[in-house]
Amino acid sequence: MSNNLPKLTLFFDGACPLCQAEILFLSSRNQENLLDFIDINSEKYDPLKVGVSCEEALAAMYGQYADGTLINGPAVFPEAYRRANLPTLAWIFSRKTMQPALQIGYRFFAKNRHAISRVLGPGALWLVKSKLPKAQT
Repeated sequence: MSNNLPKLTLFFDGACPLCQAEILFLSSRNQENLLDFIDINSEKYDPLKVGVSCEEALAAMYGQYADGTLINGPAVFPEAYRRANLPTLAWIFSRKTMQPALQIGYRFFAKNRHAISRVLGPGALWLVKSKLPKAQT
């Protein structure tokens, strides 16, 4: 992995089990410390500092580079996967030909994530936690 990648902070919905599972998975792959994670529902999230209201942040995944530049929606995922040393996922999620499908799928998921998460979230969390070393769970 390239060591010249800037750090990326991911802002996520900690009330969403699928979101929690993704963040837990990414944090387990964050050996180079290129990712930070902030739950939008926590006191750590400062909408004025980030420049994104809580409502906006809950409507779409946001990331912020160390220089303050914001990215959102499907563009966040290849950047996060690249920093988590998941080059195949980063490549798939960065393909221009995939962008229309990713945009549609992402908008559907973002709008319905809590309903989807009620069904799939507990299993996803269990799966991720079962694969982590005991110190991380």
